[in-house]
Amino acid sequence: MNGDRGEREDFGKGNGTTGMGPFDIQTIAAQFISPSGRLVEKPVQVRTNPITGRSCRITVHRGAEREPGTESLPDPPPFAEDRSKCPFCSPMVESRTPSFIEALRPDGRFRYGASILFPNLFPYGAHSAVCIFDDRHFVEIGTASAESYRDGFLNAKAYLEAILSVDPAAVYMAITQNHLPSAGGSLLHPHLQIQADPVASNHHRDLGIRASSYRKRTGRRLLSDYLAHEREDGTRMIGSTGQWQWMAAFAPEGFFEIWAILPQATRLADPSDSDWADLARGIVSVQRLYRSLNRNGYNLGLLLTEDPSNDLELRVVMTVRSNYAPWVRSDFTGFEIGLGDMATFTLPEQVALQARAFFESNP
Repeated sequence: MNGDRGEREDFGKGNGTTGMGPFDIQTIAAQFISPSGRLVEKPVQVRTNPITGRSCRITVHRGAEREPGTESLPDPPPFAEDRSKCPFCSPMVESRTPSFIEALRPDGRFRYGASILFPNLFPYGAHSAVCIFDDRHFVEIGTASAESYRDGFLNAKAYLEAILSVDPAAVYMAITQNHLPSAGGSLLHPHLQIQADPVASNHHRDLGIRASSYRKRTGRRLLSDYLAHEREDGTRMIGSTGQWQWMAAFAPEGFFEIWAILPQATRLADPSDSDWADLARGIVSVQRLYRSLNRNGYNLGLLLTEDPSNDLELRVVMTVRSNYAPWVRSDFTGFEIGLGDMATFTLPEQVALQARAFFESNP
């Protein structure tokens, strides 16, 4: 075995929990004798996330492997057309989903456009909701309308604003999506999860500390400086939808991980209605990329902290998941669970190259 330090760009002299660290790539190589008797050397990149300090491994030599279930886009699940038992399909959604207490919403649910938002029957915190934004029971990846996502986001915003009015301590917020069971979705029907809580999640706490420390030390915002570096580098930048800037994650913690950053926006009130619409357009474009890879499930996450001192800008993270199909290989292994390093097969620069076409033809 041998090791080789690749590129390492010190950025803002960050370390520990003080904010931005270096864009660090180390290349190590494994050597062995192949069954044919030939000496083989296979490189592995170890990248360190300059924001979190967490590392990932990129084994590009595995990218050419045939993964079962990705030769073509999988068929819909066998129950894709069965609306009869789905509580999120109309008209059942009106009678089979819970309602908010009167103090929060006198008519029981939040509505915006075609979307409807109600309490999560299985909450994860003090305030946990579900938003249905499409009445189709099964929506194939990349085929949703941007308008449906826009309505869902604006409905989520109204809900989170209402939560703050009744529980000002619930400042740690998130909007997430698990598309298909392969991504952790418990119901096939597309929906967003919305969370507000007085207790910080690990990401809220850790990223919040780093963003605050960086602002105090430099006078600048962490994600804006990260974005400035990526714009100058260019190899991982994908495109923009309005003010949202899209890029492949430098040190991915999921397959084909893509970020969107809204520079200088740190509060729920900062994005305009058109910003939410622009975000929706970008999300559908990323889905179209995933569809082109014959993948059918993904996760999405957006963190918000409604504290006046918050310095963490808005960032959406999307990652594709192993297909919802029989006998496919999971994208999480003992390496991720046991060692804590994500291992992916594709360079972020290649992800950006593939994704750009879907933003150039943005619907």
